[in-house]
Amino acid sequence: MKKLINIVIVLTVCTQLSAQKIIHQEIFSPRMNKKIKTIIITPDIQPQTTYPSVYILHGFSGNPDRTIKQDIPDLVQKAQEYKTIYVLPDGNYSSWYVDSPIVKDSQYQTFIGKELVEFIDKNYPVKAEKKFRGILGWSMGGYGATNIGVIYNKTFGIVGSSCGALDFNSFGQGYAKYMVDKVLGPLLSMNPVFLTDSKIKLMAEAGQHYIFDCGTEDVQMIGMNRNFHKKLTESKIQHLYIESLGIHDDKYWSRSLSEQLTLFDKYFR
Repeated sequence: MKKLINIVIVLTVCTQLSAQKIIHQEIFSPRMNKKIKTIIITPDIQPQTTYPSVYILHGFSGNPDRTIKQDIPDLVQKAQEYKTIYVLPDGNYSSWYVDSPIVKDSQYQTFIGKELVEFIDKNYPVKAEKKFRGILGWSMGGYGATNIGVIYNKTFGIVGSSCGALDFNSFGQGYAKYMVDKVLGPLLSMNPVFLTDSKIKLMAEAGQHYIFDCGTEDVQMIGMNRNFHKKLTESKIQHLYIESLGIHDDKYWSRSLSEQLTLFDKYFR
């Protein structure tokens, strides 16, 4: 009898774990007229229950599968722990998550900020209020999360960037090396609306929470993150800014993103 009870308990635990889902979908973008690979990670979904959602944007050359395996390896565990639905769209290697003025089928700002949110809201049990929807990313994704999050400030309540590329003007050779010019054109003729600094005035009245972090040995990103922090402080925009040891690699951002997701969970409560 005791052995039978133990078997029942084991089966019950396995059933509960299997209810958590990692879903691979191709979601159609009307704006780009193509399907975008997206991974949705859910907790153990319960009837008549809705959940917070976080949109997670990978860095240059990344993809959602790598995010789960390498960049945020505890993400599936966090979905269950925090009872949150995580949405991981593919950023097409180097889209920079912008609505490109020169590449017709690279309109990722609209896709993520509007089309993807509408799809998730319609098809998954997420809370509809801005308070329970966040967006974060690292490197290229930090730029994307900041700009999309602020532009769609009635959609996202909390915005996070880890070692984000927050200033194209100080990017130097990185502007061409990381293919920003392929979606935004030459830096000298780039529309200033694509500069993160152009969002500061909007951030002052957006009613959002902001988190920025960067590694102190991240030679390419630390200066621009410090400068952006300084500008936000001078503009009296409330935000959390964190520096800790680390370079621009997955060892740094796997830790920083995990910590940001913990802060997101506290915000949602």
